[in-house]
Amino acid sequence: MKQAHKLSLLAAALIGSSFSAIAADRTHDITIDDFFDIGNMGSVTLSPNGKKAVWLESRWDKELDKSQRDLWLLDTKTRQSKRMTFTNESESSPQWSPDGEYVYYLGKVAQEGAKAPYNGKTQVFRLSVNNGNSQPMTKEAEGVTGFELSHDGKSLYFLATKITTDDDQWAAMRTSHSAPKYGHGEQTTNPLYQLDLEHFKQKLVLDDDKVVWEFKVSQDDSKIARITTTDNELVFLEGWSDIEVYDTQTMQNNVIVDTQWRDNAPSPYGWLLGLAWQDNTELAFRVDFDGHPGKLFIADANATNKPSLEISRPGDVTLTASDLTWRPNSDELCYRGADHGRVKLFCTKIDDGEQGDTRTVIPGDMVIGSYSFSQNGKSVAFSHNGLDHFSDMFIADANSSRAKPKRLTNINPQVDSWKLPQVSIVKWTAPDGAIVEGILDLPADYKKEDGPLPLIVQIHGGPTAATPYALQHRSYGRSTFTANGWALLSPNYRGSTGYGDKFLTDLVGREHDIEVKDIMAGVDKLIANGIVDGDKMAVMGWSNGGYLTNALISTNNRFKAASSGAGVFDQRLQWILEDTPGHVVNFMEGLPWEKPEAYNHGSSLTYADKIKTPTLIHIGEGDQRVPLGHAQGLYRALHHYLNVPVELVVYPGEGHGLSKYQHRKAKMECDQKWFNHYVLGKPVE
Repeated sequence: MKQAHKLSLLAAALIGSSFSAIAADRTHDITIDDFFDIGNMGSVTLSPNGKKAVWLESRWDKELDKSQRDLWLLDTKTRQSKRMTFTNESESSPQWSPDGEYVYYLGKVAQEGAKAPYNGKTQVFRLSVNNGNSQPMTKEAEGVTGFELSHDGKSLYFLATKITTDDDQWAAMRTSHSAPKYGHGEQTTNPLYQLDLEHFKQKLVLDDDKVVWEFKVSQDDSKIARITTTDNELVFLEGWSDIEVYDTQTMQNNVIVDTQWRDNAPSPYGWLLGLAWQDNTELAFRVDFDGHPGKLFIADANATNKPSLEISRPGDVTLTASDLTWRPNSDELCYRGADHGRVKLFCTKIDDGEQGDTRTVIPGDMVIGSYSFSQNGKSVAFSHNGLDHFSDMFIADANSSRAKPKRLTNINPQVDSWKLPQVSIVKWTAPDGAIVEGILDLPADYKKEDGPLPLIVQIHGGPTAATPYALQHRSYGRSTFTANGWALLSPNYRGSTGYGDKFLTDLVGREHDIEVKDIMAGVDKLIANGIVDGDKMAVMGWSNGGYLTNALISTNNRFKAASSGAGVFDQRLQWILEDTPGHVVNFMEGLPWEKPEAYNHGSSLTYADKIKTPTLIHIGEGDQRVPLGHAQGLYRALHHYLNVPVELVVYPGEGHGLSKYQHRKAKMECDQKWFNHYVLGKPVE
């Protein structure tokens, strides 16, 4: 009765909210160290007969100073599981053999002075489910980048690596002066091989000096689809990639006509991903755009010069991830989509080249990660992050959405004793009348009569992404702050996925404006509701969340402290330096010399003199997505010219995310101390 009373008070204060129940015997206060004890589940893969499943479980290792993935095996009937790999490296890409006796995967083993396959390069390994023995199946000197088993399990196809040099008029100059690094002239390409698993004879299938980002083999081995570019540089993938279909009998290679996602798309800078074959002729694939809704297509592999069938999406759904799958023994194409803070699994019927009905496979407030069907298509296993648990495996009837999913694992039993935050969805009205949502985390024992709380606004990246309606303990916010008495709002501002195409594209051409107003309207809503103390607020984010942190503190002085992680400071610099410049071109609606005012308006550098907020800046030394210069520029402005309290933290050897244990912990502890001091007035320890 007492707990119900707590929740009813909050529900009355926050219209449209729903809260997770808090177990009566939860006694543990969440800490920063708890973050490093969480196991994350990915790549759930069901055995052909549905009786077993594997997944990749990642955990932090303090001694190794990193997170690593291991392969786990589960009996879906008894729910007994066991760890199958024990290396200091991360395994990936598990795939069952058709007979269910083996699991193939990518891994690496390094032995001092050894040649391939034990030279530390990625190879294909085969794990026996019965005895747990694992053996390498490839021995490529430069490693393997991807693989796939043939439908009958008799062949292993894999991508090797080789160095290809351009043969142009300046090639000799580059060769004669090999010490400098050049902007182009050399690529790592990916020849495709086939390994006969009965006689272990290997043959070259296709080598046309292409960079291959993904490939899929048709059911009868007659066709091979590839996503290709002419160069390794990531900029080629976002606007100059092709889908090619190679006929293994005629040895002819055809490129699927691309006018639908290049010339006739809202942006030519689309990312091709997610190949999936059906009946040797229908090839499903996706294209994603920064700032615009992604598209889903089905091409006729026998008529590559004709337009592909574009699949429409249900409701406000935005496509997410690349794991397209044709459900076995059906005419359904299945995929995941973001939908109002949830991530759901959808299946669309395809009949004689026409789109039929689309259904939600698993109903409810689901945040589905990876998924996999049994060979008969009747069962689907998937990972799900709920309100009272992190990612765990579930299994459900794939034919009926009425059947309740069955939970198979509990890989984080320690969470059962945690005092969990109260997680809810809150809604508010933006200045232009749009309805905006966010995820609100409140302390486990909070009651409205306790009075307003200090607030942290934690902003997701992307921006073409969304914060999920699920329990999260992240190094970029959530859980530890609520455990220490803070409210935490994660706004799904304009440009977020899962709220309809208009909501997504409203941000294009309006960065540093419309989403800032969305966020501040949500903050004001919480203050008006008496949940938040408007004089005790901080803001934080990473990537686009860092960009918006910069935008918020250069727009107003309402926040007492900020943590800006890998955030853009100047849009011109971003176009010049980042590895995916099409992102900037999309949102600025043109190149820097075409839209100079847009680049000026979209940069916090333009308004830097307005910043008064004490700011903690985080950046990876080798970040290619948001290069170091942004953090250095913000730091220079605040420290040398504006006399604003600031700290610049540069993490050596890191890219766009923090991969080292000690770096993650440093960030979390620094954020907490910074906010405690500048927002709550606590002395620096």
